[in-house]
Amino acid sequence: MEKYKGIIFDVDGTILDTMHIWKNIEVEFLRSLGLEPKPSFGEDLLMLDGSEIPEYFIAEYGIRLTAEEIRDGINRMLEEFYMLEAPLKEGVIPVLDALRSSGAKMCVATATDRYLIEPALKRCGVLDYFGRIFTCNEVKASKNRPDIYICAAAFLQTEIKDTLVVEDALYAVRTAKEAGFPVAAVCDRTAAGHQDEIKELCDYYYESLTDFHSLANA
Repeated sequence: MEKYKGIIFDVDGTILDTMHIWKNIEVEFLRSLGLEPKPSFGEDLLMLDGSEIPEYFIAEYGIRLTAEEIRDGINRMLEEFYMLEAPLKEGVIPVLDALRSSGAKMCVATATDRYLIEPALKRCGVLDYFGRIFTCNEVKASKNRPDIYICAAAFLQTEIKDTLVVEDALYAVRTAKEAGFPVAAVCDRTAAGHQDEIKELCDYYYESLTDFHSLANA
């Protein structure tokens, strides 16, 4: 594998083992409002960035709350898990060590809000590997647009062609590829979907981060 000067990491399902929580939290939130998910609910969410879910709920379920109120409600349900429990995925620290030793600059691009992500990464001992955290909420664009990756590459001061994006979701892989970034996809079995399409789009595909160690050494 080619060496890259910059690496942009997704967090949920890539760095942190959190997708099993996200798989159920939107259902729990709907039910807390007395609503039941439609049959298409699971498939719909596979194509949405987390930052787009409030607008989806408003449009599809007629929830009479603002997008910010919905996001805050979901975040409150997630706080304890992120602050106290969310674990690293297997193989994360050896990969980050190898990348840092290779001289690659790294940052985070996530759809989850900073106040949940930053403490979780710090508690797990990996926050200092990353020069900065970029969130969709802060850049005012979901990962269905390339803004967050472009902002991250600008921070890293690396050209797009020299900046690898590491993701696990089809919509994010597609966005990064269409913007010209090389992409490594890491499968997350808890919420896996569209894996064949992901394999066709990405430059590198890994069943887990334990298979990712060749990145810094190839």
